Amino acid sequence: MKNIFNICIFFLLISRIVSASQVDDLMKQGNEAYKNGNYKNAIINYEKLVHEGYQGTSLFYNLANSYYKENQIGYAILNYERALKLSPKDDDIKHNLAIANAKTVDRINTLPEFFIFEVWESVLSFFPISGWTYFTYFLFILILFSAGIYFFTKNSLMQRYSFLGGLVILVLFILSTVILSININRELNVKNGIIVEQTVSAKLSPDTKSNDAFVIHEGLKVRMEDKVDNWVKIRLNDGKVGWLPQGDLGQ
Repeated sequence: MKNIFNICIFFLLISRIVSASQVDDLMKQGNEAYKNGNYKNAIINYEKLVHEGYQGTSLFYNLANSYYKENQIGYAILNYERALKLSPKDDDIKHNLAIANAKTVDRINTLPEFFIFEVWESVLSFFPISGWTYFTYFLFILILFSAGIYFFTKNSLMQRYSFLGGLVILVLFILSTVILSININRELNVKNGIIVEQTVSAKLSPDTKSNDAFVIHEGLKVRMEDKVDNWVKIRLNDGKVGWLPQGDLGQ
């Protein structure tokens, strides 16, 4: 029985090594193709990794650049958005995303946000979910550390500092927990999509025979609100609502 277990562990380790090697090979092939100006081949290699479930800022960023070079703006914006989600402070991604967005056709008018809301959104996006998770754990450890100093030290001055410091850290911990919860809730319940087809007609209902609600173009970011079979209900920033085939959207 022990030998069987050891054999299973051995083959599991071997499969992981082989898998990691394949990932490296595909990434290298994609990068080499991109350097040589063979953007279609680069896309093929990068997309293989994405379809296998691999994620990474460099992967999505390189894939987005490749699509941009092929003038597929919808897929370029989609992957810039994916990369920015993993690295929200990356200036290169923001810059390239802005350039790609400038090439989109649709200009949807939105109501200006109140200043406080803009600041709050900036705070929410300061870290990705993983970053806020690590930060929250770090604050929790600091709280335990402050509590340990307060209860186990005999120095009254140290107790005072640890108590006051603990209160400040507790407030930050509560705020960080709230922000983390909001981001997780958005991740689970708020879905955005990018139009990846050049021109699509949104329908009034999830039916090909339904009348057109409006026409939109590749690269536009929309809110995904519902799904019926292969149809997705979308909402634009100006409040317009329509239905699109699922294949017209990337997320």
